[in-house]
Amino acid sequence: MVRFSPSPFARGGAGLALLLALALAPGCTVAGPSDPAAQAARPLRAPDVRYEPTPQRVVRQMLRLAEVGPGDVVYDLGSGDGRIPITAAREFGARGVGIEIDPELIRKSEANAHAAGLADRVAFRHEDLFEARFSDATVVTLFLYPNLNLRLRPRLLRELAPGTRVVSYWHDMGDWKPERIDSARRATIYLWRIPPRAGE
Repeated sequence: MVRFSPSPFARGGAGLALLLALALAPGCTVAGPSDPAAQAARPLRAPDVRYEPTPQRVVRQMLRLAEVGPGDVVYDLGSGDGRIPITAAREFGARGVGIEIDPELIRKSEANAHAAGLADRVAFRHEDLFEARFSDATVVTLFLYPNLNLRLRPRLLRELAPGTRVVSYWHDMGDWKPERIDSARRATIYLWRIPPRAGE
């Protein structure tokens, strides 16, 4: 008696038929690796810092130190719940952009902007701050770690226009001397201004 082994295609036939039926059923989709909704639901990679909101009084100190006004575009790199871009728009008349790697915080930021009636003046982008474009900023705000400030420093100096203000809460930029340091009310805030480039 001759025994025939079932074909691997035959063994997987039932599963394949089920997948095809699901794929062809009206309104049914299977999320794949390139599905935008699936990508938006997860972080691009592990965050570089533990989320810790900047106190609101410090947010105002940072924006005042940078002399933010209606003509400014304020980028917050690692924007958390969106409080810095939202405050820049609501209290200083600027436009705000937040760059954040955590999609949950992006959703929270957008909800906060809508609640404040500022959805037309602020935007939040689910991006890695080390890859994001921010060359149109006139002010950049940071609350990161010292090593991350140093890692960002070459990009800030290379890509931002001369005169752009950079403000950091707590951490400096190594041997890049700040223009001003505000240590009022137990908060240390550093201000730098992007210098003219050689030949400009």
